[in-house]
Amino acid sequence: MSFMTTAKKLKAYRCLRGAKQEDIARLIGVSLNTYNFKENGKKSFTLNEAKIISDFFDTTIDELFFKRNGQL
Repeated sequence: MSFMTTAKKLKAYRCLRGAKQEDIARLIGVSLNTYNFKENGKKSFTLNEAKIISDFFDTTIDELFFKRNGQL
């Protein structure tokens, strides 16, 4: 079974929406560098950031950040 990491899920959702890291960084009010660190697991998202991102992608925080399935 292949599991998608949070980083892969975020990238997949971004690609499906045609969004770039810069777009999501702007959405949550952080620099591109900070967002890149967060997306790649080097820093953590705040609960508020996770909520904004999950709303943007029309999914739940649980689905985006915690569930370990390969479905989008």
